[in-house]
Amino acid sequence: MERTFIMIKPDGVQRNLVGAIISRFEAKGYKLVAMKFMRLTEEQAREHYKEHVDKPFFAGLLEYITSGPVVAMVWEGKDVVAAARQMMGKTNPLEAQPGTIRGDYGLDIGRNVIHGADSVESAEREIKIYFDEDEILSYEKTMESWLYE
Repeated sequence: MERTFIMIKPDGVQRNLVGAIISRFEAKGYKLVAMKFMRLTEEQAREHYKEHVDKPFFAGLLEYITSGPVVAMVWEGKDVVAAARQMMGKTNPLEAQPGTIRGDYGLDIGRNVIHGADSVESAEREIKIYFDEDEILSYEKTMESWLYE
């Protein structure tokens, strides 16, 4: 099964959206295999967003993402990376469809509630930033036979 990295950002935590967001992934049928409530260090944030380091918004992004607690998670399931991206909606909440997480909860591109890996490779890289392998649990859910052929 594929794994993805999802982070509820500081604005999502402050707005009490943690339970609502987690419930969407659970209701879809994905399996939560790791989760941490944490505050990112500057080093973690720089590693996570290293592709944006030369962009004009990087300093503000760094300040924002380290400003409060986040919920870092690893979800597992068939095609979970692409499905999670669809569930989140477009990065700019004004362009995100109603029914997506950002479409329903986001108001501003700089406060868009959630981050999700954009590829399997990104997911693998991001998971390693936040979790050691022994922190990711493998287990069987009895409902899996009802989800996948």
